[in-house]
Amino acid sequence: MVPRTIVGFHRDDESHWVAELECGHDQHVRHDPPLVERPWVLDDASRAARVGATLGCPLCARLELPANARPYKRTARFRSATIPRGLRAAHTTKAGVWGRIEVLAGRLVYRVHAPIEKSFLLEPGTPGIVAPEISHEVAPADDEVEFFVEFLRVDR
Repeated sequence: MVPRTIVGFHRDDESHWVAELECGHDQHVRHDPPLVERPWVLDDASRAARVGATLGCPLCARLELPANARPYKRTARFRSATIPRGLRAAHTTKAGVWGRIEVLAGRLVYRVHAPIEKSFLLEPGTPGIVAPEISHEVAPADDEVEFFVEFLRVDR
């Protein structure tokens, strides 16, 4: 799981408490003994004291975009010869910034580093999802590849 900061709480339709994470994902935080011991979730002051604490996000570990992530910016189209050095080396997006790598032609290798450690071969119709603050890099898999990156964020 990827550690993410709790930024708030709300109740779902069944009145269960849900933690709002900095990444834009939500996660239920039930007190359900003996399976899950979270007595702090039942008390307003204890819950408020958890804002700023971290919680593991399994959806970030699976590189799943939050449902309410919206695009706000897009790069130019890059080709094999024009991929910036910064994209070929390990780099991250800022907190709260997601990315979607869209390959238009050819194939692109997308490597995600710790804590996820995965590698993907992207091609047209198979986008790569970039999670906030997770180190990653790209490299052309073919002599000619063309792609762009779309940036998204969640407005709460």
